[in-house]
Amino acid sequence: MNTTATKPLLTLTAGDLMSHDVVAIPQHLSVRKAAHLLSDANVTGAPVIDGLGVCVGVLSATDFVHLAEADRPATRVKNQCVCSEWQVVEVENLPNDEVSCFMTPDPVTVRPSANITQLARMMLDAHIHRLIVVDSQGRPVGIVSSTDVLAAVAYADHTN
Repeated sequence: MNTTATKPLLTLTAGDLMSHDVVAIPQHLSVRKAAHLLSDANVTGAPVIDGLGVCVGVLSATDFVHLAEADRPATRVKNQCVCSEWQVVEVENLPNDEVSCFMTPDPVTVRPSANITQLARMMLDAHIHRLIVVDSQGRPVGIVSSTDVLAAVAYADHTN
């Protein structure tokens, strides 16, 4: 049963909208391996977790762009242009440093009960495109993207 089709728009929650297939990246994984993981999963970002599975950061396409633009010889890619956030440099040219060195710390997380209005405000306020839905222990259980929120709004009156 599709919950989003049967509930009024403003009562939809993160639990209703979230994708349950969470690709989580261990914080000690190398950036190179993390890039392969994201590419294989066909996602542009994922929560970074510690040894207990608690979300401690986020690694996204934006972090790879910043990595490519960094003025560090070890990470600079010669003669290669990164024209947009979704375009990742050659994975083999990425450093073997741990993800924890390049992730965005202090991720914006939300509980499954947060409503769609809260989700939209959080994304706008933080200038982000995804929220990590966590359980009471801070472990990722889902992802809500800005596309999920837009789709809910776009199809809100579809059943009327």
